[in-house]
Amino acid sequence: MLDALPPTLALHIPRCRSVHTVTMRFALDLIWLDRDGRVVRVDRGVPPGRMRSCLRARSVVEAGAGTGDAFLAAGLGA
Repeated sequence: MLDALPPTLALHIPRCRSVHTVTMRFALDLIWLDRDGRVVRVDRGVPPGRMRSCLRARSVVEAGAGTGDAFLAAGLGA
């Protein structure tokens, strides 16, 4: 089981509008993307034991808390 995501890695989950962090051991930054891959919302620092949804999204990128902005700066969602 992971205690943290490496800062250079993230998980893209296609066809996803809702995620939970129930069994997570660390907080996440959630980057919600529309069908064209554009960012529609960013939830920063979502702690363990929570649920988040974004009805406008068609996929989500899960990154370790505090690292989502680096993925956005690198061109994710551009």
